[in-house]
Amino acid sequence: MTKFNIELVGKVGSMALVNSLHDDIDYNIIAQISRYLKPGYIWVTSGAAEIGRLDYLKRTGVELKGDESDNKTDYSAQGQSILMQNYRQFMDSRYSLRQFLVEHHHFNDKEKCEYLKRSLLRCPEQGAIPIINYNDPVNDEEIRKLEIQTLKSTRKKVVECIDNDETASQIACLVKPKYLLILTSVNGIYTDINQKNTLVEEICGKNIDELISAIEYYQNFCDGKSRKGSNGARAKLEYIKEPIKLGTTAIIANSKFRIPDILAGIVPRTIIHIR
Repeated sequence: MTKFNIELVGKVGSMALVNSLHDDIDYNIIAQISRYLKPGYIWVTSGAAEIGRLDYLKRTGVELKGDESDNKTDYSAQGQSILMQNYRQFMDSRYSLRQFLVEHHHFNDKEKCEYLKRSLLRCPEQGAIPIINYNDPVNDEEIRKLEIQTLKSTRKKVVECIDNDETASQIACLVKPKYLLILTSVNGIYTDINQKNTLVEEICGKNIDELISAIEYYQNFCDGKSRKGSNGARAKLEYIKEPIKLGTTAIIANSKFRIPDILAGIVPRTIIHIR
C-alpha cells in the first residue's frame, strides 16, 4: 500500500478567484476554499498579479502603462498581501498560515529542494497550513529564461515553473500527497468544452502505463486557455503525470464547489487515478 506524507496539495487559478463581472476578488470563492483548509493540506494559489492589477485599478482608475513584465512584477507585489490577508481572514483561527514564495531554482537545486520539503512536512504537526505562490515580484523573465537555458545545457530534466499548475505538480512530487486537487473555473476535462455534457468524469488505467496513455488520449481534446499567459487543460494534464506516477490521485474540478464535496465525488469533477 502506498504511503502518503500529506493528505492534499491543492491549487487554484487566477480566474477562479476573480469576479469578472465586478472586476474584484470573488470573496465567496476564497472564503469557501479557506474554510476547508486544514493541517495536512498544502495550498498553491495563483491570483497575486490579477488581484494586484484590480486593486491598483480600483485605487487609481487606470492600469499601469509600462513594460508588461514590469507591470506583472508591480501588480504581483501589490496583490500578494491582499491575497494572504483574505486567506487568513477566512481560515480557521486555530491554524497558523505560512506563506512560501518559490522560484524554479528551489526545484532544480537538490539542497534547496530538500530544505523546502522539510519545511512543508513540518507544517501538519505544528498545526500550520502552507500557502505557496511563485515569487513573481522578484522574477525577471529574461533572467529566468537565461537560467533555465543554462540548466538545460547540463541536465535532462529542468523544472521551469511556467505557471502554478507546474508549481503544484512539483510540490506534489516533493511531498507525495494522497490527492492533487486543481481548481479551475470549469468542472473538469471536456471532450468538447462548448458541450457541458462531454465532461470526462474519470480517467483511469489498471497500471501507470495504461493511465498515462489515457491521459494523453484526453489531451487531444484540450485546447484554448482561460487567460493570457496560461497553458490550459492540456498543460494541466501534462503536469499531473509525474505525481500520478508516484501514486497520487489527481482531481480537476470547479472552484465553486466545496473541497469535501469534490473529494467525496458528489459534485462534477474529473478524477485521474489507477483503477
